[in-house]
Parts: sequence; C-alpha cells; structure tokens
Amino acid sequence: MEKTLKLMTREDFDEFAKSVAHRLDARHGSKNIPEGHHVLALCNTGACRTMGSESLLDAFKAAIKANKAEDKLTIQVNGCFGFCQKGPIVKIYPEDTFYIQVKPEDADRIVKNLLKGEKPLDDLLFLNPMTGKRISHQDDIPFYKKQKKIALRNCGIVNPESLEDYVCCKGYRALEKALFDWTREEAIDTLKVAGLRGRGGAGFPTWLKWNICKGVPGDKKYTICNADEGDPGAFMDRSIMESDPFSIIEAMTIAGHTIGADEGVIYVRAEYPLAVEMLTKAIARAYEVGLLGKNILGSGFNYDLSIKYGAGAFVCGEETALIKSVEGDRGEPVVKPPFPAQKGLLGKPTIVNNVETYANIPYIFNEGAENFASIGTEKSHGTKVFALAGKINNVGLVEVPMGTPLREIIYDIGGGIKNGKKIKAVQTGGPSGGCIPASLLDTPIDYDNLTAIGSMMGSGGMIVMDEDNCMVNIAKFYLTFTCDESCGKCTPCRVGNKRLLEILTRITEGEGTMEDLDKLESLGNIIKDTALCGLGQSSPNPVLSTLKYFRSEYVAHVTEHLCPSHECKALARYTIDPALCIGCGNCERKCPVNAISKTDIQAKNPKLFIRIIDEHVCIRCGTCALNCPVKAISL
Repeated sequence: MEKTLKLMTREDFDEFAKSVAHRLDARHGSKNIPEGHHVLALCNTGACRTMGSESLLDAFKAAIKANKAEDKLTIQVNGCFGFCQKGPIVKIYPEDTFYIQVKPEDADRIVKNLLKGEKPLDDLLFLNPMTGKRISHQDDIPFYKKQKKIALRNCGIVNPESLEDYVCCKGYRALEKALFDWTREEAIDTLKVAGLRGRGGAGFPTWLKWNICKGVPGDKKYTICNADEGDPGAFMDRSIMESDPFSIIEAMTIAGHTIGADEGVIYVRAEYPLAVEMLTKAIARAYEVGLLGKNILGSGFNYDLSIKYGAGAFVCGEETALIKSVEGDRGEPVVKPPFPAQKGLLGKPTIVNNVETYANIPYIFNEGAENFASIGTEKSHGTKVFALAGKINNVGLVEVPMGTPLREIIYDIGGGIKNGKKIKAVQTGGPSGGCIPASLLDTPIDYDNLTAIGSMMGSGGMIVMDEDNCMVNIAKFYLTFTCDESCGKCTPCRVGNKRLLEILTRITEGEGTMEDLDKLESLGNIIKDTALCGLGQSSPNPVLSTLKYFRSEYVAHVTEHLCPSHECKALARYTIDPALCIGCGNCERKCPVNAISKTDIQAKNPKLFIRIIDEHVCIRCGTCALNCPVKAISL
C-alpha cells in the first residue's frame, strides 16, 4: 500500500523523490535488493491476463507461503514486456532471469529453485531457433536487441499503480521543468527541436499544434488524449495505458500548462477495462498527492483531468469526431478549418494528441530535444511503436527508431514468418493503410517513405501476410470494416466505399470484369480527393495499394475465375483425381451437402467406383479432402 503524502510545493516533491529513490533503478533493470532476496516481476496486463497471468500470480503467492519464503521473495506486478507471443512473462531480479510462457504449475518449482540458489530453469528460458541455445537475459533475446524504448521505456519495469515507481524513473521531473524552469515558449521550442510528430496517424508536428493553440486568445482551453485506438490488430496505446499511466497524466499536465488549459480529457474506448482501471487509479493518486488539481507543486497552475468512455466507433479516432463524442453528440467529423487548436471542445481552443505522442514528451523534456532528434531519420525523429501481428512468429509490441527497414522488423525482431512460409505483404496503418509487397521490405519506415509507396504510418498497426493470403480478399476485408464504421456524413465515404466493396465482392465471387479494375482505381482516387475527413480520404488505400502491387491476382480472379491463394471460397474448386481415387466412398459419406456422387467408372478394385464432385452444390468446406485416405482430392 503506497503511503499517503500531500505534496504542495516543489520542495515537498523533491524530498518525496529522494525518499523513494532507493526503490529501483528501473532504467538499468537493477533493484536495491538485500542479499539473498529476490523480486519476481510478473506481467499482468491485458495480453498476459488472457494467457492466465492472474492464476499465475495466485500460484506464486501460494508457493511463497507454502515454502515460508515471505522474507526472501517479493512479487511485483508489472506492465507489459512487449513479447506477447511468449506470455505470461516473469522476470527475476537481481539475476535478471527472463522466463517465458510460465504456467501456474511452474510457480512452486521457480520458488524452490530460487531458494536453493540453483541455475535458471532451462525449459522456461527463450530458445533461440537460430542457435538452438537457451537465453536467460531479456536484452540478449533477438526480439529486443534492435529495439529502442522511449514511449515504452517504463513498460515492464514499473508497477503501473505505483507513483513511487514512476518517480524513480524520473517521473514528474519533466513537469517540474515546465512549471518552474522554462517558459511556455521554451517548452514549445523544445518540442520543435525534438521534431516530435503526432503518432496518431497524420504525423502533424506536435510543437506547431501546441503553438497554434497557445496563441489563440481565451480564458478556457482543453487538452485531450485520443485513446480510442480502433484499428484491427492494434494494441499500442492500450499497453501504455495499462503499463505506464502516470506518463500520460504527466504529459497532459505539461500540455495544459504550455497552452494555458486548465482541464483535460482522456477519451478511451470502453472495451479497454484494464486501461480504464489503471488510468482511474493513477488519476486518483495524482490528485491525492497534489499532482493534479489546484496549485500544482505550488506553481499556481490548476489542472483537472477526467476520463470519457468511447463506444467503439472507429471514426471517433478522427479528432473532430472525437470532440463531438466528448460533447455528447454523434461522433461525426466536421469541416476544417477552423482546426480544434483554434476552436475545439465546446468551441474552445483544444489540442488532441494520442497516447503514444504524450508518452514521448516526458522523455524529451528529461533527456533533451537533441537526444530525441538524433534518433530516426531527417524528417521523422524518434521511435515508433508497432503492434506486430498476423503471420509472424513473434507477435507483440515493438519500438524501433524511425528509418528501421521493414525487413529488420519482420525477420530480426519478429522472428520471420510462421511455418516457414514466404512473406507476401505487410499492411501498415490500420484499415486506412496500404499493403506493402515483399519486394519493398528494405524500405526504411518513416512517415514520408510509407506515404510514397502507398501506405501510411497510422497509429502503428503492422499486419504480416504470407503466401496463403489473397490480396483481393484482404482489400475486401478492410473495405467491409470501413463501410461498417463510416459515420455516413459525406457521400464519398458513405456511398463511394460501398460501391468499392460491391465491386470487390463481385470479383471475389468470380463475377468481376476487367472494367471493374479500372472502376476501382478511378473511384478510389475520387474518394481520396473528396472525402470529408482523414479517415475517409485514406480508406481506399488497401484497394489502391493491392491493385498497384498485386494486380495479377485481381486479373486471375476476373479472367480465370481463380483465386491463386485459394482463399476466396466462391472461386475454390475441389476435384478428385481419377488416377488416384480408390473408390472407397469416404468423401461421399462425409460430405455435409451431398455434393459427391458415384460415377460408373471403375476404380482399381472393379467392385468400387470413382467419385465426382458437383461444383454447383459444393460449399468448399474441405471435408472431403481431409477425409480422403489417399489424398486424391485437391483444391
């Protein structure tokens, strides 16, 4: 239980920071632990919880009690380590042992192993598939080697509910500088030198947005954190909120002071209950110690922060639609200008930044703008967090310097493609992003390069596809999502995307024409040029990029009525090879729709007859192929 301390002045905070400094030096992964004592840091955030981390936590508590080891072993509940594919994860200090895929039944033997002082349990260590050797330290695992943590710097290191842990990692030192050491202009200049661009999609310069808002006269302004994160497969913001909520609160307080706002709102999707819980507890703790509310640290600055639930509408990721939702109206974008920095929430000047953008700000203020600017590329500074998912061996959160080639992310960090398959494409930027072919894997990832090849950075989703994925079907999937999530306000998005989806559906069902390919391209470009908001304008990207890089697949669907990847069921054809068929009739008996019948052609056994599939009745379920003992049925 954290001790209660009312912080009223800067001096009080400095004393508080000194009093807890011994707790951990998290940046180097070491702890001030008495000799013979061990700390078990357990990830208990969303991904690991789905894999049983809560049961594991109970098992550790029981094992420590059963072995009477309360004075020798301590459990610390931490945030996300990022290596979601290998959860639940347990890290042992001071040895720095990194255990993966730990199960409740492993708890007792881990405890006994530590009490006996034996070497780490080999079967719980990461196995390097390239060398065949087990790795005991986190930094030596290939998944982590090429990463650089800035936005995720505290994730997996601090207890998200502990203000003391956060303060040990330079927490609130950035706010101190903003309140006492720098002018508002100096704070904005720091962001300008750092070159931080918004991590929510468009990459707009953060300093410029803040500077515009600061310059608009008015006695009431707002700061908003966009934590809606509606992209399929994206979980970057969720992880930061679950693992390091105080960094968001500190950054929003800095933003409020810089632009002259005394109120902030975190707009978080209601489907993130653990993120909401961690933010709620952190906000309450910040109020308790005087880091939110009236006269923060004796500076005379007042700032209040609240949480607003989103209902899961994808369009509310667009800042003007988000503001409408916060106001209690239907979440629909509005025409810009004026921009929210000029006229936003309740008609007042408002800045909207996403979770990852805010998470970078304390680092920049503490470590220096030049330090941040030295990372990345000429026009895209710093790092970017990606949610690496799809047909990849190492699913998880990765943070890499801007300019890192896609190939390094996929193979060096992601561990390559599942089941030894060939990579076909990488989709970045969520439903509004494009599909990047394998031939462009050496492209350095930054805002401008991704735009140049027909994709976008977006919030950071990165979906990997292999040779079994049909790119026409992928485009159809994302258009289906976009049509479902369109607010319907503007005709290009409401009607145009519906027409795109209808054409794609015809093509995947074998009814498309070559003229349809031209229609897809021309209509997609019209939507890009005329839709009201950024989400509508970028919605044709999956179609246009797949047309550009995988046109041959579209042509095969149209001219040959064939899906090269065998993914479009309407175009799939199961056939029985008469030279292999033994006439056993197993396929006929197993077929759920009676699409298989006996011919009058004798099999090798003259008493048995070869079977044939009626394509008009077949539902392409594959049951026949699975049950053929001689593999005579193929797709």
